[in-house]
Amino acid sequence: MSKELFIIRHGETDLNLQGIVQGRGVNPSLNETGRRQAALFFGKYQDEKFELVCTSTLKRAHESVSSFIQKGIPWLQFPELDEISWGIFEGQRATHEFKELYRNLLSQWNQGHLDAKALKGESPVEVSERQRRFMEQLVLRPEKKILICMHGRAMRIFLPTLLNEDLRQMENYPHHNLTLYKLIFDGSKFSIELFNDLSHLNPDGKN
Repeated sequence: MSKELFIIRHGETDLNLQGIVQGRGVNPSLNETGRRQAALFFGKYQDEKFELVCTSTLKRAHESVSSFIQKGIPWLQFPELDEISWGIFEGQRATHEFKELYRNLLSQWNQGHLDAKALKGESPVEVSERQRRFMEQLVLRPEKKILICMHGRAMRIFLPTLLNEDLRQMENYPHHNLTLYKLIFDGSKFSIELFNDLSHLNPDGKN
C-alpha cells in the first residue's frame, strides 16, 4: 500500500538555545519561537488530508503538531520515535567534555562503529532497532497520508533506516527545528520527495 510520510523535527525549545543536551530523558516544552514555527507549519499544511499524526512520547513533539491534533486527526504516541538517549549528559550544558565525546562518537559512527554510545545512553543501532518496530507497524496501517513529529538525531537515524541505507549515511540528512522531509512509499520502498524543507518558515516561501 502506497503512503506519503511528512516527517518533521520538533520546534525550538529554550534548552536548544541554551546549549543544554536534551535527548530522550529531558522533556521541555517549546519556547515562543518553537510555537511560532509550529504555527507556520500548520498554516502551510493545515489543508493536507492527514489521516494520522504520529509523535514521540515527548512534549516538544506533541506541541509541534498540536494544531493538527486539535482538528481531530487521530494521534498516536510511539516511544520508538523518541530522541536518542545521551545518557549521563542529558540535562547538562554542552560542556567541552560533552563536545569531545560527541565528536568522538561521530568519528566512531562514521567509521562504522555504530554500537558506540554515551555512558548509559543509546547507540544508533539501538535507536534504529526500535524505529524498525515502528516501521513494521506503519506499513501495515491503512492510513496513506501520515504526519510524523520526532527529533533531530533520531530523524537522522530514521531516514537511512527507512531508505534501507547504511546508518553511516545519517550525516547526509541535516535538520533544523521544524524542518520537513517528505517520503513516498510505493508499497515496497521509500523515496524522498522533499529534503530538509524549511520553506514554510520563510515569508518569501523559499527554502
